[in-house]
Amino acid sequence: MAFVRTEDGCRIHYEVTGRRSAPPVLMIQGLGMDKHGWDLQRLALSRRYCVIALDNRGAGRSDKPHGEYRLEQMASDAIAVLDDVGVEQAHVVGASMGGAITQVLAVLHPHRIRSLTLACTACRNQPWRTELLGDWADQAQREGLGRMAGQAARWMIGPRSFRRVVPLLGWLGPLGLGRPSHAFAAQVAAINAADDSLVEHLGKITAPTLVIVGNQDILTPRGDSEELVERIPTAELVVISGAAHGLMIEHASTFNRVLGDFLSRAETAYRSTLVDAEPAAAAAG
Repeated sequence: MAFVRTEDGCRIHYEVTGRRSAPPVLMIQGLGMDKHGWDLQRLALSRRYCVIALDNRGAGRSDKPHGEYRLEQMASDAIAVLDDVGVEQAHVVGASMGGAITQVLAVLHPHRIRSLTLACTACRNQPWRTELLGDWADQAQREGLGRMAGQAARWMIGPRSFRRVVPLLGWLGPLGLGRPSHAFAAQVAAINAADDSLVEHLGKITAPTLVIVGNQDILTPRGDSEELVERIPTAELVVISGAAHGLMIEHASTFNRVLGDFLSRAETAYRSTLVDAEPAAAAAG
């Protein structure tokens, strides 16, 4: 069990699976989720990659301080984890809020990125989504997370998968019982306070980028992913049929196949740039 303490004193939990010498993949989950939201991916990826999964501040075994959270702050937490593991550059996979954090990483710390995977996420706040998340936060603080879990789950899981997947939410779900409502509300506030000016910098991203969305996602609909692809020059879009916001759980096999194929191509491209850079470095020396 590994922890790193950030500059502001917050202790961030992370776990590494796979060979330390393998290509690194950093996985960042969404609102209220901890690293277990990636369990079905970590198991599959750890055969070929060094998989680093962290608990964002406010979730899992990481500290849950009172006060303001910011997406830029959570991106810095992720950098602290990479530094603690000794990783200079990683493939970064982010889902939902984790996808927003991943975009911040790509804009503010491009030299730390080998590739980006942006799953079920968006690059700007929509008024209806801001209001919805605010309502969730208010209800969580009034009544506790358990009372709102059923309502929120219907935004996460598609109707055809709902009965099958909902029993797993106590283990994997974003609104697991027993988590403090103040931390959930602080994460919501961080999402809703995000500066949409980030959108204007997405065109500067040069790392290979995969954008994945389910065609039944009603929380971050396909249009959000299409905007990401329009704005990021290196982005490609994959739409998973029948999947909703929790696509990495309800359609794990398809998600893993798409992600695995992309990471393989992105790592090959990264290795090629290293080979091409060697003669130039030698000539400059």
